[in-house]
Amino acid sequence: MESIRLNKYLSGQGVCSRREADRLIQLGKVTIDGRTAQMGEKVTGQEEICCEGKPVGTAGRGEAIEPVLLVVNKPQGIVCTTSDKDRAPNVVDLVGYQTRIYPVGRLDKDSEGLLLMTNQGELANRIIHAGNLHEKEYLVSVDRPFDRAFIRQLRDGVELKELGVTTRPCQVKAEGEKTFRIILTQGMNRQIRRMCETLGYHVVFLKRVRIMNICLGKLKPGGFRRVTEEEFNQLQKLLEKGRRK
Repeated sequence: MESIRLNKYLSGQGVCSRREADRLIQLGKVTIDGRTAQMGEKVTGQEEICCEGKPVGTAGRGEAIEPVLLVVNKPQGIVCTTSDKDRAPNVVDLVGYQTRIYPVGRLDKDSEGLLLMTNQGELANRIIHAGNLHEKEYLVSVDRPFDRAFIRQLRDGVELKELGVTTRPCQVKAEGEKTFRIILTQGMNRQIRRMCETLGYHVVFLKRVRIMNICLGKLKPGGFRRVTEEEFNQLQKLLEKGRRK
């Protein structure tokens, strides 16, 4: 039987994305036949694999996994990981869905808004992949009034010296003296907050309102819904278009 990398296997079984699988393996929270798994290991799916103490896989059962893709409005104070490090409620427990699902990408603890959750590993990886230039839209407020130069600098790209990168040019529109709307096509950790801090501003409110074609709309904080068939079909078209590029 063909073997595959453990992180890909966990992703395909709807446990988490490959990136999150690597994190869990590094933390020693994945076991294979009773021993702690190592980074880069390969499995066939016939092993006894557990993640955070829970059995993973359908070996010997032949059970199909029902695909799930949810739109969630994550409130402030909720984290996207299930580690104990943050000592804060996590979004998996918040949603309490009947089958195992996990976040597609991250939205930091202090931010709120749209988060996709799924049990489809390959779909999650395709959405997360920054090289596909998928759009994510945010509404942001800072601690003091800004000027046109601030908006222009955000649009043109900001040098983040601590990361050794300059952000991609992006779309930015003022919505008030302290509030703006920004559309990114990359997903560095706390990117908007870092960009604003570099320019001398502090973010006091950050809400994600769109990922690609899927919008938050009027979904209440803590609420969730399944994507519609129309949304899913359009999402697949955008993913395929991004793959070709």
